[in-house]
Amino acid sequence: MTSILEVCNLKKAFGGLAVTNNVSLSLNPGDRVALIGPNGAGKTTFVNLVTGNLRPDSGMVRLGGETITGLNPMRRVRKGLVRSFQVTRLFQDMTPAEHVALAILQRDGRSTQMLGHFSHMPDVTAETGELLSKLGLHDFASSKVSRIAYGQQRLLEIAIALALRPKVLLLDEPAAGVPQSDTGRIEQALAELPADLAVLMIEHDMDLVFRFARRVIVLAAGEIIFDGSPAEVTKDARVREAYLGSYAYVSSVA
Repeated sequence: MTSILEVCNLKKAFGGLAVTNNVSLSLNPGDRVALIGPNGAGKTTFVNLVTGNLRPDSGMVRLGGETITGLNPMRRVRKGLVRSFQVTRLFQDMTPAEHVALAILQRDGRSTQMLGHFSHMPDVTAETGELLSKLGLHDFASSKVSRIAYGQQRLLEIAIALALRPKVLLLDEPAAGVPQSDTGRIEQALAELPADLAVLMIEHDMDLVFRFARRVIVLAAGEIIFDGSPAEVTKDARVREAYLGSYAYVSSVA
């Protein structure tokens, strides 16, 4: 299968300290990959390099066979490389419907039309309603973001990302800060992502990692030290030493 995302020998240093050290990986359509590692391993820096929020010192990023290393984040989004953030970046006075509609209009190059109201655009209204319903947010479509629960805000971020019709979705701790009672809905949303969408998720919750991922990549000190199945990651000596702790002694993974 042809890779949809290829990262080749990415390097980034700050003040002489290499935080991304010759990192290479690839994702195929439909991949479900978890990127894990200890705090300070360079996970968020790596995602910032891939998405264009940081420029690498060297290396290359390709999307669908096209080199996108020199493109800014918005141009990468338009080509299908979309991310969510560890901390929500929503507008508190806007509604979920307005957020999703704006994403749809931006995707279609019609964002100036938001100066009117999308309720007069049947195609936008229909797609917005479908996405919010899929994420369990239909009942909150017209509520201000400031009035909905944090778990619902994280679901809204996924809805916005899907509205952009990504080919590759990078999720930075999608359940971070969400009460345990609400994480089930986040997991359900992840399970229902389009089958052909390639997903790379940064996550610290190992239970969530083992339920979501079909492949695990471990980053430590800016380098990939493991790339394999969830079952194999618990047996790797370098991973046990660098990160897994008590999970190192789990004999099997559900």
